[in-house]
Formats: sequence, structure tokens, C-alpha cells
Amino acid sequence: MKLLALETATEACSAAVWVDGAVLERYELAPRRHAALILPMSEAVLAEAGLSVCQLDAVAFGRGPGAFTGVRVAVGIVQSIAFAADLPVIPISTLAALALGAARETGRTRIAAALDARMGEVYWGCYGINGAAVEALDEERVSAPAAVSAPPGEWFGAGSGWATYSAVLSGQLTVGGWLSECYPRASDVVRLAADPRRRGDWVDAERALPVYLRNQVVAKPA
Repeated sequence: MKLLALETATEACSAAVWVDGAVLERYELAPRRHAALILPMSEAVLAEAGLSVCQLDAVAFGRGPGAFTGVRVAVGIVQSIAFAADLPVIPISTLAALALGAARETGRTRIAAALDARMGEVYWGCYGINGAAVEALDEERVSAPAAVSAPPGEWFGAGSGWATYSAVLSGQLTVGGWLSECYPRASDVVRLAADPRRRGDWVDAERALPVYLRNQVVAKPA
């Protein structure tokens, strides 16, 4: 199988290719530069793999939750590629990709992923990791840190939400530590997309939709 994946939902920007189990990636921590970087990254990683878009089986992307603008960048580019090459699209949870990356880095198998959602809230999800398989153990949601919850047992925290709200979050569940300086990466998006059990998640380009969790953002009056 040959897949291209993009992840632009946070400050990190990355593109990755899966070629029959081998993963190649371009990654940069580059806030507000995603629109300028992601296409050159995609072209570079495809060239390194010796692939053209027409040789791909599908295109994957981090569907969110995350920064509204960042998520839209990935959606727009993936839809353009998929429409042009008549390829299916694989939407992958940004929180699940974050959890998989944290598990690979730390060896932990129960990850509480939290991204700073601004406005005093976090994007939150709890996952069990078994090798390259990620199982959501609770519903992904956006909430105040003091309102998060997790199934019983010890968890390992991952993501920018732990940098901002570690004191509150660690009071809400049993935590064996956390890694706040980690970001979702396209290499983990593509690993999740390559799982044969996700074949039912493949969609046509027009159904490649973002997941924001927060439906409305209302500006506070001055």
C-alpha cells in the first residue's frame, strides 16, 4: 500500500508517505507557516519515495481537533489532491495520532491526549495503544480542564494541554507522568491510516471533513 498523509492541526506541520510498511516524513515546528510549507513537504517526501500522486492508493490527513485554520489547510490540500487523482481519503483523529506518537516515544500504552484549545479549554481524548493500533476508550471532546474525565486506571499525559493545565488535569485522573512537548505528526497519521481495519473509514474527497469539536467561537465584547 502507498499512502500520503498530512498533519497541520497544531503548531507542527508535517507530511509523510507510507510505502509497504516503510515511513518517510518531513516535519517542522512552524506556527502560522503551514500553508507555505505543506505542499513543498508533500512534494519532497513523495520524491524521496520515488512516487507520483497517481501511484498512491489513498491520501490521509489529521482531521482535527486542533487549530481551525490549520485543520482547514490539510482538508483543502487533501481534497485537491484526491479530486485531481481520483483517490479516496482517510480522515484520522489528530488526538489519536498524538497518542500513538507519545506511546512510541515513551512505551506507555494508556495515553490521555490533551491539546490546548484556547479560551480556557482543552481538546481531550483517552486511548489504549497496542503496537500500531489505537483504540479510543472514551469520546473525544472539548471542555474546561477541570471537567475532563478518564476511565479508571493510570494514564500518561501527552500534548500541549498538559503544558498549560498539568496541575488541573493531573488532579482529574491518576497520572504516571506527562509529555507536553510533543505534537501530532503525519508519520503517525499515516501509520493509523495504513491499518487494514480502517479500510471502512476511507471516504470520497467530498466527504473528507474536519472535526472541530467546538462548533462555534463567539468573540467576547470589548
